[in-house]
Amino acid sequence: MKAYIFPGQGAQFVGMGLDLYENHAIAQELFEQANDILDFSITDIMFEGTPEDLKQTKVTQPAIFLHSVILSKVMGENFWPDMVAGHSLGEFSALVANGTLNFEDGLKLVSQRAMAMQKACESQESTMAAVLGLDDEVVEKICAEVPGIVVPANYNCPGQLVISGEVKAVNIACERLKEAGARRALLLPVGGAFHSPLMEPAREELAAAIESTNFREPACPIYQNVTTTAVTVSNEVKGNLIAQLTAPVKWTQSVQNMVNDGAKNFVEIGPGKVLQGLVRKIANDVETSSGIIE
Repeated sequence: MKAYIFPGQGAQFVGMGLDLYENHAIAQELFEQANDILDFSITDIMFEGTPEDLKQTKVTQPAIFLHSVILSKVMGENFWPDMVAGHSLGEFSALVANGTLNFEDGLKLVSQRAMAMQKACESQESTMAAVLGLDDEVVEKICAEVPGIVVPANYNCPGQLVISGEVKAVNIACERLKEAGARRALLLPVGGAFHSPLMEPAREELAAAIESTNFREPACPIYQNVTTTAVTVSNEVKGNLIAQLTAPVKWTQSVQNMVNDGAKNFVEIGPGKVLQGLVRKIANDVETSSGIIE
């Protein structure tokens, strides 16, 4: 069985999507449509902007979404998933790819999500840190003991967990994690505490937009970050998508469940190869590849 997986924030690079735009009429059409929907030329930033321009959350999230979704459209009949999953933002790309959301609604929600998250980041100083070389249970225990808000945010693969929260609490947690034997505990260059309780204002804002958007029944199961198990009912998809902003991304558990349900081949659709590397660390007996156009 083939699983298609979609990357999240951090996979962007200048020039992303340009080859699709130049070589495929459907890609050109969708990129131009995106410029109209967003009311600014995201293609200019994607194709020839600076890394700093591209790093703005309001640009990064729609850019990665567009690259992923348009690549899946260009693949045409070669895109035929038995199941899908996306890492954080990538969940929206996966939902367009499996027919739950249409292109326009998916892009609008991603743009609203990015703006709401940016606002939440600006309202309170917060951060995230990558922790390498410790069992998840140790990280969870130390986070629970630190005063203030610091929580596990991204379960990326065994031995790699990202924590998120208030700056002071994250710094204290990093020191304690190093004392507990972490190989590394380093702050990440992000704008705020994604997938933590500090994203509650963004969650409330996005919830209203998601509730008023039409979701169709998925053409194939999606393994969502919050539940980690196969979801095929649109109302469940909505609820999980809303919860995702303040809940951890359980990528390790999602991939394990996909493998348990028969996934043998994981195809990453979008910029970069980060998810392929994580999948190989979670399940070393599966095949991984990038989506290609034949």
